[in-house]
This record gives sequence, structure tokens and C-alpha cells, in this order.
Amino acid sequence: MVDFSKIVDSFKSSAIPQNMLNRGQLVLNNFLKPIKILFEQKSVPKEPWSDEQIEFLLQVLSNMDTDKDDNAARVGEREARIASKLHLKTSAGFCHGVGRSGFLTAAQPKAPGGSIMYEITNYLARNFLKNFGLPNIQKAIVCPLCTGMSLALCLGALKPDYNDKALINKKTVLFPQIDHESILKAFALMGFKAKLIKGKVFGDAVRVPIEDIKANLDENCFAVVSITSFFPPRENDNLKEISKFAKENELVHIIINAYGVQSPEWMSLIRSAIDAGRVDAIIQSTDKNFLTPIGGAVIASPSKETILRISQAYAGRASATPIVNFLISMLSLGINGYQELIKKQKDNRRLLEEKLKETAIRVNERVLDVFNPVAVALSLNNLKKEQLFSLGGALYNLRVTGPRVYNTDKNQFGTCCDHYPTPYIVMNSAIGAESKDIILAIERFEKVYKKFNQK
Repeated sequence: MVDFSKIVDSFKSSAIPQNMLNRGQLVLNNFLKPIKILFEQKSVPKEPWSDEQIEFLLQVLSNMDTDKDDNAARVGEREARIASKLHLKTSAGFCHGVGRSGFLTAAQPKAPGGSIMYEITNYLARNFLKNFGLPNIQKAIVCPLCTGMSLALCLGALKPDYNDKALINKKTVLFPQIDHESILKAFALMGFKAKLIKGKVFGDAVRVPIEDIKANLDENCFAVVSITSFFPPRENDNLKEISKFAKENELVHIIINAYGVQSPEWMSLIRSAIDAGRVDAIIQSTDKNFLTPIGGAVIASPSKETILRISQAYAGRASATPIVNFLISMLSLGINGYQELIKKQKDNRRLLEEKLKETAIRVNERVLDVFNPVAVALSLNNLKKEQLFSLGGALYNLRVTGPRVYNTDKNQFGTCCDHYPTPYIVMNSAIGAESKDIILAIERFEKVYKKFNQK
């Protein structure tokens, strides 16, 4: 067994001078030190790792899995056999995945390295959320499912025991209106009924009053879903009051914090909700918050038992790739790197609003008064109906991606209410965006707007 921290001991009798060996050992130890600290502390590093350190860690752990054993006699139906070595790259070598059938976080006998990797990753997920606004959570797991599918998993895990005939009809989820297909499909997938509580317009903002949520409670309700981050004009829910309501009525309460980790304001609302009442699970997207490829979510909870129930509800063995992607982000960003990203996001949010206000003056529109730490909406009152239909396509052809255009003559879906009176465009300054993206997008929007008005 090679002890890399003492590798020079193997060359004491060689012709290489001792001072050179010591210098080399110093460099190697410096390279390995973050890995040693990670294993000891199981927390997100303060400073980012190099890509070479991350690759080394992943290669060491993946080489512990049984598919790397040249002398193994593999006779199972699932042995991490692969058609191409490219699979090793796309999975970072963890071809066995993580977990066992029916238990997401269970140790996998054929993947000791993958099991270590997953355990470390989940420690980092909890540590990271504690560092960035949720000190009152107890456990977190990285789930290889998108946000909507993770919601379905949580609801399925936390549903009533239908073997009890007294609970057989409790299949309704109170749903403050969130116009997003993935959430609606999560309810339908699990066979639950969503009891929609419609949003109402307050000035420019759309909110769902807590009184309306309370008024919709009936004997068949077992859960309530709330949100932090969504697109203007929808504002975040009153999480604190919903959590009190959930506790008083023994309702499962799941918060969808889709891209909210980047916002200290939204994280503070969740923290207060946990302290005030009942919060069972908080779901956040890995790609929107942690700059990973799409396909994962972090599920956190103030209850270890809740996370255990959720992990035991997972059907089948899971892909390791979304977990590896999250781990890579944690190590490549570090605490300090993410703090810098949040600062930059705040600066870009101010820039976005300032530039849109300047544009609004020039084109006789206005920025909508909606609380959202990430996105800004601008009215489009002076465009004709056919121009509103064409605006999104025109911006896409100018290589502007991501804006949302609402036309009062089209489907109301997206506004989270009935008959929102103002046409608008929404732009985001989400984490990872650059100031040049914001400036360029607004310049191109104004160009299209003025061209339309000349017709």
C-alpha cells in the first residue's frame, strides 16, 4: 500500500538528493491536503479546489468500485458493464451508480467508492445549506431527479398510510397557484388531487393570501406546497404563516425553493418558517443554484427521519452523475467562491433593474413593482397585440435566451392568477450570469421594441 504522504521514504537510497525529495513531498502534500481535510471534516472547503484535485479524488473513489476489479467473476445482471470508455468519463467512473433498489442512500456492495462519494456529497449539501441561510436543517440529500420529480418523490414518501381506512381519502394537496407544468405533473403522477388556491393581484404583484389557503382546508387534505422563487409578477408565499397553519392542522409542508439558495432573502424566509411551525422538506434545483448540468435536486429537512423516509421511497438504483456534478460544483466553488457569486448576483440584479428603468423611460413603459431578488419585469403596454406575439421570437433570433413575454390575449398560464391586466417581459439576473449578458439583452430588447413602434 502506497502512503502518498511518505512517498519519499521509498527513495532514501536513491541518487536523488534528500532536499529534492523533501521539496517534492511538500508539493504533493499540498496537493493532497484538501482531500485529507474533506475526509476529516466532511464540509465544503473555504477555497476552491483545482480541477486536478477534483479529478484525482473522483478517480481514487471510483477505482474502489467492483467493476474496476480485474480479477472479479461478475455473474450478475447488473455489473456496470459499459459499451465504451466514454461512459467512464460521463459518469466520472461511477458506473454502478448509488444506493440500492428502494433505498437511495443505502451503501451499495458493488460500489464502495460510490457509496463514500455519495455520503460525502450529502454531508456537503447539508453543510452548504447551513452556511448559506438554513442553520436549522438536520439533513440533506442530493437526489438524481429534477425539482418536479423530487416533489413527486417527497409527496409519495410522506403521504398518509392508506392501509388505515380512516386515511384512505386523504389525497388532496393545498396548492397556492404556481403556474408551472412540472409541479402539476408531480401531483398527477402520484395520483393526488391539487386543490388550487388562486393568486390575486395586489398592485403589480400576484400573491396568494394565507386566509384563502386556510379557507380551502378540508378533511381530505394531507399536505400543502409553498414556494419562494418564481417569475414576476408572482411573489413568494407567506412561508411563516403557512408553516404555522401546517403545524396546527397536521399537514405535510413542502417548500419549493427552486432557485432560491442564491437569495439570502428567500433563505431567511425558509429559516423563519422552520422555526415558526412545520416544514417537512425543502427542494432546490442543482443546476439553478449550483451551476451543474440539469438533472438533480437537493432535498433538505429539519428532520433526519423525514429524509430517511424520502430516501427509502426512491424506486430502483440511482445514477451517480447528478450527484457527482453537485460534488464537483461544491469543490470547485468552495464557500468563498459561492459568496463571490452571490455578491455578483446582487450587483447584477441592481444593474438589471437600473438598465430596465432607463429603457422604460425611453420607451414610455415602467418596471413592475414586484419583490423578486433575481428577476425584474417590465411593462409592454405600448406594443400592439401582434407585436407581443412576435417579441419572444424576435429576441430569440437576436440570440437573447431566457426572457418571458406575457400577452394579455394569450393563455393566462404563467401569471399565477386570472386576468392579469399588464403585458410584460421578465428578465433574470440569476447566479452565474455576467453583466455583459444583461446589458446586451436589454440593448437588443430596446432595439426590437423601437423597431416595432416604428411600424
